[in-house]
Amino acid sequence: MPKLLLSTGNKGKVEEYRELLKGIPYDLVTPRDVGITMVVEETGETLEENARLKAVALCRESGLVTLADDSGLFVDALDGAPGIKSARYAGENAGDTDRVNLLLSRMSDILWEKRSARFKCVIAIAIPPDCRVEYAYGECEGIIDFKPKGNEGFGYDPVFYFNEFGQTMAELPMDVKNRVSHRGKAAVGARTILLSLLPK
Repeated sequence: MPKLLLSTGNKGKVEEYRELLKGIPYDLVTPRDVGITMVVEETGETLEENARLKAVALCRESGLVTLADDSGLFVDALDGAPGIKSARYAGENAGDTDRVNLLLSRMSDILWEKRSARFKCVIAIAIPPDCRVEYAYGECEGIIDFKPKGNEGFGYDPVFYFNEFGQTMAELPMDVKNRVSHRGKAAVGARTILLSLLPK
């Protein structure tokens, strides 16, 4: 079975991808699994550029089909912030709680009807031997809740509220989250790309 290198060591994200890509005939591995310790700086100006940087660098290092993503939370009332800086919003060494608390503090005086936001995800798949890249995209709309709710998920999931479910992303069962989330939608396209690479 061919290996698929996931360009992340984030446990939550690895588990999510194992679920999202379940059933495709690839052995999902992380950089640590294959002895890679390099850290790729996200210096791109867009989600696509950052995903591409990670996918290509690790593809070249490993010689494996490599999947990298970049995602961001885009809040209308904050002119699209935190956007592509979502993971670094509260500083380089901040944790999820720090980022969520900073976001909520900056939105403390914003009314419910003005708290619209969207998650966007770009998946880049780098394909050896030349590490050419194909992309898959996903997006979902929501509202930034006034306080975190739910224990599932990671990142900004506890404050990203879905009107249609009456719950935050961190309260949704995994199967529902994987169907409606930005990463879940992008993974549909990624599955198609990955399956097309297998011998017919």
